[in-house]
Amino acid sequence: MSPMKLARTAAIALMVAAVFLGGFPTAFAYAATLQIVHELGTTEVPVKPERVVVFDFGVLETLDEMGVPVAGVPQGNLPSHLARYGDSAYRNVGTLKDPDFEVIHNLRPDLIIISGRQAEFYEELSRLAPTIYVGVDNANYLPSFKENMNTLAQIFGLEDAMESRLADIDAQIERVRQQTAGKKALMLLVTGGKASTYGPGSRYGLIYDVMGLTPAVANVVASTHGQSISWEFVVMADPDYILVIDRDAVVSGGGNQPAQRVVENALVRQTRAYKEGRITYLDPTYWYLSGGGLTSFVKMLSDIEEAMR
Repeated sequence: MSPMKLARTAAIALMVAAVFLGGFPTAFAYAATLQIVHELGTTEVPVKPERVVVFDFGVLETLDEMGVPVAGVPQGNLPSHLARYGDSAYRNVGTLKDPDFEVIHNLRPDLIIISGRQAEFYEELSRLAPTIYVGVDNANYLPSFKENMNTLAQIFGLEDAMESRLADIDAQIERVRQQTAGKKALMLLVTGGKASTYGPGSRYGLIYDVMGLTPAVANVVASTHGQSISWEFVVMADPDYILVIDRDAVVSGGGNQPAQRVVENALVRQTRAYKEGRITYLDPTYWYLSGGGLTSFVKMLSDIEEAMR
C-alpha cells in the first residue's frame, strides 16, 4: 500500500473512531431503515434521511426535482441546471473523482450516494456513513434507470410521485421510438479535435437500445470511452443522422475548437447527414456531465425528438 493510501486509511479510521466515541452515527437514530441492495453491496439506509451527500449529478437533479434537500455535493464542474448547489449553503465534498473525506466526516451525513466515478472509494465512504451505489448499467439502461429512480423514491417516501414521472417517461420513449424507426445514426463524442463513436450497450447506447435509432455501423466496441474513429470512418458509415457531444465545452479548461468546426470538415460534408442538415449538437451539460436522472433523461429524449424533425 502506498504511503498516501496508508495516510488516508489512517485518517479515515480516526474519523470513524471519533464518530463512534462521540455517539452513534445519526443513521442509527432513525426508527425506520431499509435494506438497499446495489451493485457494490447491501446497505442499511434510514428512511427519509436528513443529511445527504450526493456525488452523482443525475441523482442530484432528481432529488432537486422532487424537492429533497441535500447537504453536500462536489461543486466543481456542476452542470448549469444545478448551479445553485455551488452556493455556500451546501458543503463542497471534493470532486467527482476525489472525495474530501474530512469534510464528509465533519458533515456527519445520514446517507452518501455515489456512482461509477466514486466506486473505488465505496469501502472508505461506507465507514463514514451508509453509502449506496446508483450507477446506470449501460448494457441494460432503462431497467437500471428505473430501478435507481424507484430506490430513491423508496428511501425518500416519494413512490407515488415517481410512479407518475416514470409513466410520463415511458410515454415519451414511445413517441421518440415512433420517430426514430428505421433511421440510422452515428453518435460522436468530440474532444481535442478528435472523435469517438458509441454503439449499443455503451455509455450512449441508449439512443439505440432505448430510443430506437439504428446503428449506422455494426460491431462498434461497447466502451465507456467509445471507439476512436477517423473522419473517413464517418464518410463510410454515411448515416442518416449524426449526433454530436462536445466534451470540451463542459470540461475544465474547455477546448480550442468548437465541435462544429471540427466535425463539419471537408470529408464529413460528403455525408448524407450533412447534406440534409441532420447533424445535431446535443447539450453536453445533460449528455456528458449529468445523465441517469429525471431531468437529463427527459432532456435527452427531447433532444432526439427534436433531431428527428
